[in-house]
Parts: sequence; structure tokens; C-alpha cells
Amino acid sequence: MFFNARRALLVCAAAAAWLHAAPTLALADTAWPDKPVRLIVPYTPGGATDIVARLIAQKLADDTRWTFIVDNRAGGNGNIGMDVVAKAKPDGYTIGLGQTANLAINPTLFPKMPYDALKDLVPVAVVASQPVVLVVRADAPFKSLAGLVAAAKAKPGEIRQALAGTGTLGHMAGEVLAKRAGFKVLNVPYKGAAPAITDLLGGQTDYMFATPQGALSMVKAGRLRALAVTSAKRLPVMPDVPTVAESYKGFEAVDWKALVAPAGTSPEIVKKLSAAVDKALAKPATISQLLAEGSTPVGGTPEQAAQYIKAEHARWGAAVREAGVRPE
Repeated sequence: MFFNARRALLVCAAAAAWLHAAPTLALADTAWPDKPVRLIVPYTPGGATDIVARLIAQKLADDTRWTFIVDNRAGGNGNIGMDVVAKAKPDGYTIGLGQTANLAINPTLFPKMPYDALKDLVPVAVVASQPVVLVVRADAPFKSLAGLVAAAKAKPGEIRQALAGTGTLGHMAGEVLAKRAGFKVLNVPYKGAAPAITDLLGGQTDYMFATPQGALSMVKAGRLRALAVTSAKRLPVMPDVPTVAESYKGFEAVDWKALVAPAGTSPEIVKKLSAAVDKALAKPATISQLLAEGSTPVGGTPEQAAQYIKAEHARWGAAVREAGVRPE
């Protein structure tokens, strides 16, 4: 009898303790984040992805008082950093800023990937998109996109395209343009945008699809001439530069950046973070800063981000296969 009574008391005490702890546990779950969130950037500091990552991290911190630590993990055309995110604990304290290359192009470009872009990562929000700019030397004979295409058709395989790297958005935009316009091009890959632009200026190559950040200052200085941008609409920072789509209907190639988390991250955390991103992107200061560097804010729900990334994954995968591109 004493044993049964004692056991009943213990059971009651345990039940009371659980009931007391339950609200606390629920509160802890909704209190995310209660420590710094690590934001993995899969490229070096100072690049286009890094600039957007630091901007959105700062805007989120200003709005929410959450703390973000930007962690640059460059290498493997963005694969190394995204692999860190994919294999991180799905507790909301490690997220990453993926983009077109490592979430849509690389899965087909590389024969073996360390992560599955569609299964190992959960989309949070598409933050921004940015086109690339078709540039030539200021003294080049090509005065327009039509002029460049005509020259490329007249000398098949002799017009040289500088690449910031194999499989980059600039590379793939060039491949799609060549296919649409019906010419052959000689690709000259470099280990980064800086040496590619240097050789373009030096006359070793003929044209390049560069980021707005890399091209704008040189266009303004009269060292490069911009022939076209790859966005669906003209860029506010380069309003006089036509789009490729004005010559080739439906052409679009943008380097979008998307916040992603490890698969298994709580849907509540994903939605909370997505809502905060949307709020930050709606602020006039954020919009003006993104537009000034050639980007367009996007935003939207996690579901919309997932649909967009899935569609881009299929589109760029097909482009890589058609062009027969292989990693360096």
C-alpha cells in the first residue's frame, strides 16, 4: 500500500512538473532567436552576394534587434558554403544566402554535389535579383548588341567572351544569348571578375557579362561600354542601356539571392524569418540601397520562394545540359 501511494504521488508530481514546463517550452520555441544567428555567405567578402547579405542582415537587426553574424565560406563555386548550411543543425541558428549558381546551376554543372539543393535546404525568402551587364571596351567596334552579334556571326568562334568563372551566371547568360542569336563564341575563363575585366580592358577578350557593381563605375568613367542588361526591364541605375529582351523576346538571366535554412528547420521559425525579411525589403531605405547597386528587392513567402527556386533549378539545368558546360 505504501509503495502504491508513493508511486501515485511521484506520478502526480511528474505530471504537475510537465504541465508547469509545457508553457515554458512553448515560449522558448516562439522566442527564437535568443542568441546570434549565423548567416553563411558562400563567397568572399566584398562581392555581390556578400553586399546583399550584409545589407539584409543589418536591416533585419535594425528592425528586430536580432543579432546576425556574417560568415564567409567561399569555394567550389559556392558549394562549400551551401554545404555548411545543408549539414548544420536545423535549429534556426544557421542560415545561408544562396543564389542562382549554387542552387540552380551547380546541381547540373557538377557531376557530384555535396548537397541536394532542393531536398537539403528549406527556402525562406528570395531577397533580391540582379542581372548581368554585357560590356565591351569603350573603343571596341561594337556599338550595340546587334553589332556584336553581327561580328560574332561573321567570324564564328573567334569572338572571345571573358568569364568570371565557368558556370557563373555571366557564363550561362552568354551561352543562352549565343544559342538564341545563332553564333559560336570562344569562352575564356578566369578565376574571378577582376582579372576577367582587366583582360577585357587590355584587349585580350572582346566582351563580358559583368555584375553591375563590377561594370558601372568603369562605364561611367568611359573605360567600358554597356550594350545590354539581362533583366526583363531596364535598370534604374543604367536607364539608357537596353535589355537583351528588347532584341530577343523573353530573354532573362538574373542572379537572385535567396535565404535558405537546413532541411528540418521549424516552419514557425522559417515563417518568422521570412516575414521579417519582407518587412525589411519594403522599407524605402532598403529599396533605394538595393536599386543603387543594380539589384531589385523581391520578398514573398517561403512557398513562393520554393516554387521559384524549383523552376530556376529546372531552367538553368536545361541550359547547362544544352550548352554542354563542364566545370573547370
